[in-house]
Amino acid sequence: MLDPKSELEFFNEENMEEISQLASLEMSGDAAARRKSAAVVPGKSGYPDCVYVMAANIFQGIRIEKPPDKAIIKYGNEPLPSCYQSEDESFQRLSYELAFSALKYQDILETMLIDSYIFPSTTIVNHLGSLIIVMLYDFQDRKFQSRVLSDNEESISEVQEVESLLNSFKTKLAAALARCRIKHDALSIYHILPETVRKQEQRASTLPLYAWINTGKISLEEVYSNLKKKGYNKVKSVLHLEDKAFAVDQHCYDVVIFPAHLKKDLVNIDLFKDYKLIFQDKSRSLAVHSVKALLNMDDDILMVNMGSWYTVAHMSILTNNNTSKIFVCGIQSQDKDPEMKKLFTKMGCQNIEILQETFVSLESKDHRLQNVKVILLLPRCSALGVSNPVEFILNENEDTSLLQDLSQGGPSKSKLEILAQQQYEQLTHAMKFAKAQAIVYCTCSVYAEENENVVMKALESQTQGIKIQPYRLSPPVLPLCSLKDIRLSMDKFFRVEPSDVTNGCFISILTRERDPSETVSVKDVLARAAAKGLLDGVEVGKTGKREKKRKKSKTLLPKAPVNETNDIQVKINEFLNRESKASTNRGEVLTAKTSLPSKTVSQMGASSHVRKTNKQATSPLATTLTKNTRPEERHITLRRTRPEGKTIPLKSVEIVLPPVIFPFSSAQGARSQTPTNHLYYRLGGSKQSSWEDRINYLLVK
Repeated sequence: MLDPKSELEFFNEENMEEISQLASLEMSGDAAARRKSAAVVPGKSGYPDCVYVMAANIFQGIRIEKPPDKAIIKYGNEPLPSCYQSEDESFQRLSYELAFSALKYQDILETMLIDSYIFPSTTIVNHLGSLIIVMLYDFQDRKFQSRVLSDNEESISEVQEVESLLNSFKTKLAAALARCRIKHDALSIYHILPETVRKQEQRASTLPLYAWINTGKISLEEVYSNLKKKGYNKVKSVLHLEDKAFAVDQHCYDVVIFPAHLKKDLVNIDLFKDYKLIFQDKSRSLAVHSVKALLNMDDDILMVNMGSWYTVAHMSILTNNNTSKIFVCGIQSQDKDPEMKKLFTKMGCQNIEILQETFVSLESKDHRLQNVKVILLLPRCSALGVSNPVEFILNENEDTSLLQDLSQGGPSKSKLEILAQQQYEQLTHAMKFAKAQAIVYCTCSVYAEENENVVMKALESQTQGIKIQPYRLSPPVLPLCSLKDIRLSMDKFFRVEPSDVTNGCFISILTRERDPSETVSVKDVLARAAAKGLLDGVEVGKTGKREKKRKKSKTLLPKAPVNETNDIQVKINEFLNRESKASTNRGEVLTAKTSLPSKTVSQMGASSHVRKTNKQATSPLATTLTKNTRPEERHITLRRTRPEGKTIPLKSVEIVLPPVIFPFSSAQGARSQTPTNHLYYRLGGSKQSSWEDRINYLLVK
């Protein structure tokens, strides 16, 4: 039971001057937390009792411990009993925000409690220490005004006791806060925070909302049209976001951006309720789009350290049209598997398999992962590039201990070294998967120790084998949309600096050449897809009709019957005998008309160039050129001396051309078309007789 002494016992005339300064003191406190709480509880009326209890338990696990000889305030180790609202998402968000705000001001709040003689003058149960800290932060943020309670709110005895204590010491607490402000020469306790934390809060107050479109349930144009009907205007870029507006992200075509103040309205529209639009940090969308750019139709994916289910769902939606399978490991909440699978079903995700093993325990020769070609690695990092740590923790299911580092402006040097070592071990383990061809390494950190240094160290430590090709650093696969993007990617790393419009992000692409001995045929791809159950009702073993006809045409032509071949040859010989005399006469007349030197004609007749020209296959282009040539030039070029009475047999030749690739603008990509007609050599002659056309007709017939 709390036993507060009378506040008047500690009150004297010396405090009057300091307390009078409180009239002009701006108790701004934490701007972000104040704005959030005001949105939920108008007029700064305080939080429900349950939020205080939940925030106290969170603070108990993330608070900064002091050496025993310097610790005046005791926190104990026992958590407070949780209430039934603990599973409510809105209550969880408020509790985390309140706990994180109290953590940032822990030193100042403890100083206020000691300076106001609440500690050690009162007898307080140790396990209520965390509850006093979080309630004191909210008390000063409300400028020490009493909390307004709703009639139907359930009260908690521990909260009522702490609130009574703080109200009885209200004046002393206000005076202690004033002295602390004067000591640091700060307008408010907000200005006492480290500069990195202040900048982080400023960015969080203006950071837009990013949401990706579930193209498995709705098209991009349908989303745009739906938003316009609800009064949202589409603008060119994130820099033009004002009022009810949205923009399409430049790096990810399926990501839309909204102003921060619209979240309360957006969560209530059907697009978000039906999982057609999903809020998520842009860095995660950049990661999955990088993976998508590296995939072939049949490649499987391994996603590591997937804290957020939405990241997995986004990857699944992007590969809906492929036969790819997504393996996921590193899901921390295994007890929520049924809830997670239910969410995937609602979102239309079907190609996901959750692995129970940790990534480090997975063997590279695991039979399930033999077709994994791309590994997405999202290691745990300092996340200093994140503007709103609470949102990041809740959305990515990250460890709450991360808040401790962010509340102090960043991790300590020793903590950073531990994180970098863990990242290095995971990256080198990913390189051991022999079948993988690419690794996407993504963090939200701004430290080179966790980004470039880890990647370069892992590349240098590779052991080159005979068959396994080494990894190398590859340029970004995402579009570089500005000069700043190009400048930040000069060293082949994709970077996004923290700003007022986006969180920080780092992406590295490691690729290696495919094993030359590993060849994959179309039948192998189809068989693999059938084994996954993706080709229901389709018989893979049978050859298509078109393929059968093509093989039949290839085999019939060279293996024609002997009698049929002789008949064709006889017809050709008879035709040549009839036409030889007429052709010779026309050639003599033409030679008499032209004044070309005999030396030139003989050289052309004897040259190998003419012989090669006569053997070239005709094409539409060659036919066109022949038609556009003057008659005199055609006869001179095509005329060839031939011994009289000697017949030259013609042989049919089949020319198989490579597929002709035509560009298509559709999403299906390019298609190859193979000509089915056979081409034959043509024997040159005069246009008037056109006897070569008749020979070709006989050959084809």
